[in-house]
Amino acid sequence: MNSKYYYLTELAAKCTAKRMVPDYISEKIMLQNKVDKNGNGNCYTCMGCRSFLTPFVDEEGKPKYYGRFNQGVVTVNLVDIGLSAEKDMNKFWQIFDERMELCHRALQCRHERLTGTLSDAAPILWQYGALLRLKKGETIDKYLHGGYSTISLGYAGLWECVYSLIGKKLTEPEGEALGLEIMKKLNEYTAKWKAAENMDYSLYGTPLESTTYKFAKCLQKRFGIVEGVTDRNYITNSYHVHVTEEIDAFDKLKLEAKFQSLSPGGAISYVEVPDMQDNLEAVLSVMRFIYDNIMYAELNTKSDFCHECGFDGQIEVVEENGKLEWVCPNCGNRNTEKMNVARRTCGYIGTQFWNQGRTQEIKERVLHL
Repeated sequence: MNSKYYYLTELAAKCTAKRMVPDYISEKIMLQNKVDKNGNGNCYTCMGCRSFLTPFVDEEGKPKYYGRFNQGVVTVNLVDIGLSAEKDMNKFWQIFDERMELCHRALQCRHERLTGTLSDAAPILWQYGALLRLKKGETIDKYLHGGYSTISLGYAGLWECVYSLIGKKLTEPEGEALGLEIMKKLNEYTAKWKAAENMDYSLYGTPLESTTYKFAKCLQKRFGIVEGVTDRNYITNSYHVHVTEEIDAFDKLKLEAKFQSLSPGGAISYVEVPDMQDNLEAVLSVMRFIYDNIMYAELNTKSDFCHECGFDGQIEVVEENGKLEWVCPNCGNRNTEKMNVARRTCGYIGTQFWNQGRTQEIKERVLHL
């Protein structure tokens, strides 16, 4: 608070309260989480909404983060494994191993699809420096190995997976322990593949945008409606606490920090807050907590506008005839072409409206402050 530049922190808090941005990276925690082979911690920005490339040191012994790339993501639906195991932990780990090998083969397909790619395919990327400065006719193959690029194992639905197995939430000691065990096992697989193939496999908390609905509908079709697991048209992103769970912002961030550190390929946490424009000190308190406890997090506010009546507040979601619709609480406008709605879609800020599954998830979010 006594820093010469603290006024910038206050301006960031003001902007967050009004427009959801910026997001916050804790240099303190990141220096602990991102240690390269030289033993040095590094701090750098993410790629996209939460993809943090794993540490890499070039041939000159210098850390490099900008200009690198990712070969792609394959996401495992943890809920499917949990339900398939029918509460039998031995069966769970057997199916888990089988699905890991399936994911590995799928990731290898992505890698093989890129193998042999000529720099001529995208000159701006490969020849003019966006990613590399290769000669014409040169392949990118060298940079698919050794850590210059990453390739990601994504995961979804840890909350529902754990609940389906032992009937406990991640917010309960038994649930937390099993959730962390699953995360560690996922990391064991990426480490094994990396050692065997000299490719930088890493664990990545998939954003799951519209796929949350697709996964949920497939689970319902296969297993029916299972209370607390498949009874909604969405599943929980990555390791997150369920959006309906009553938990305060600080407890949520502290718990999720344990899981985020086990998601080195990328992850983000958030807290839902009401209109904070008149309570900037509370925003600053959350920002300070993020700095001391978790590498990457954000505050979700609401920023909507109705073009019919000029309402500036929170556009609501209502259910009518089995369908969720956006409605202006002031004039009743339901024409989405005449309103602006901005919501965080697990990292990204969406403004184009969402499928029914994601819309239900947005509707059910509880406040953490």
